Amino acid sequence: MKDQLNIVLILILTALVGCDSAKSQPKKAEKPNILLLIADDMGYGDIGCYGGVSETPNIDQLAKDGILFTDFYAAASNCSPSRAGLLTGISPAKLGMYSYRPVNHPMHLRNSEVTIAEVLKGEGYQTSHFGKWHLGCLPQDPALNQPQPSDQGFDYSLGTENNAKPTHFNPVNFVRNGEELGMQQGYACQIVADDAINWLEDRQEKTNPFFMYVAFQEPHAIVESPPELVEKYNQYPKEDAEYLASIENIDLAVGKIKDYLTEKGLLENTLIVFSSDNGSYRQASNGGLRAVKSYVYEGGIRVPGIVHWPKLKKSGTVINEAAGFVDIMPTICDILKIKTPKNKELDGTSILNVLEGKKFERQNPLYWYFYRTSPEIAMRVGNRMILGKDNDTVLRTHPFTAPDMAYIKEMDIDSYELYDLANDIGEEENLDGKDAKSTYYQGLLANKLKEIQEKGYLWEDLPEPQTGKRVKTEWVKYTREQ
Repeated sequence: MKDQLNIVLILILTALVGCDSAKSQPKKAEKPNILLLIADDMGYGDIGCYGGVSETPNIDQLAKDGILFTDFYAAASNCSPSRAGLLTGISPAKLGMYSYRPVNHPMHLRNSEVTIAEVLKGEGYQTSHFGKWHLGCLPQDPALNQPQPSDQGFDYSLGTENNAKPTHFNPVNFVRNGEELGMQQGYACQIVADDAINWLEDRQEKTNPFFMYVAFQEPHAIVESPPELVEKYNQYPKEDAEYLASIENIDLAVGKIKDYLTEKGLLENTLIVFSSDNGSYRQASNGGLRAVKSYVYEGGIRVPGIVHWPKLKKSGTVINEAAGFVDIMPTICDILKIKTPKNKELDGTSILNVLEGKKFERQNPLYWYFYRTSPEIAMRVGNRMILGKDNDTVLRTHPFTAPDMAYIKEMDIDSYELYDLANDIGEEENLDGKDAKSTYYQGLLANKLKEIQEKGYLWEDLPEPQTGKRVKTEWVKYTREQ
């Protein structure tokens, strides 16, 4: 009997020691859910918290409860390249995404590249894509055989190859997991938001973290918005009213997703990034910045940048540090304490220190390249923006063609422009030749162009140019007037 009591006592003591040991072990950090909300062609000045006239209370609240970047940048000045840079952390010019991808075009985001979705899937995340894809054919075309969202890390996808067609209302080109759906009732951003919520509701492994890439098709032309929203902006011309209503419609879609996350207790542990793939084609939407979509001036590349993550406890913070799309991949890896993709040379830098209010040093300057507008290349170094122009007058087509590939590999910089963005956000005064470090900035930009030419993917079998050639300055025009 005494031996039995001793055994019971030993078991009790062992259990107590085990409990104390468990208490002393640090609790493993819960992986955050990650939600990327990306508008299509939304300008820097389109939403309320950036001075816009559209009503955007939901997006404004994300900024109020989180962080607003004043100097946030897309990865490129137009669609496909910017999305490629966002998902990989690599300059789209190196990836070979030199322009938007036309239908039936060989250019695409190659399967050898590693996306955020692939990285996170390897960390136990459930991954999903909603909305615009524009990185290859969708659905699969056997003649092209280009990677589908499922090949690039997404467990689930509901999207369109390019824009919602024929307009944002009752689009006919949505594809779910490779299956064409035909006409969908409603407005594109609401279709996307509803499907995102349904995916969250239906996913089986709800204890696993999720990654959602929500790429709205609005406000890319051809715009169509709910009449009751258009009526709210009837003091503007009809085309402008449709556009402004489209911005509000995106906000309603964002609010719908945010409300669901709140209701389900998911918001607290969800890192949300809201931005746009490039500047607006509408000059008045770019908040006093120079130029429009397609240009590497500020109006084409500087976009809204909002980060909402309650864990940071940074409500109402405004950050002036330059950051952008290519920083998102390394930042996510930093948050999860994992390495960036093996054998991939990222152009972005983790901005986790920026988010946490700690000392930050950018490893590589942000830069942009687009061969079909002039200047063709730009780089931000501190508060200076150095731009390079070829000044060529060769006639070019709008789509990316064989002669363009040859030009990219051979072009040179003929002249430079230099701006102090801290004091000249509209890029009015060219300081090249006046700034004591002009030669230094020129050298950085010239070397970056050489790097792009050496490392940028070389596409073969590109289509030959057809009719509709113009000089660069004629393809996309802009005015300084708002």
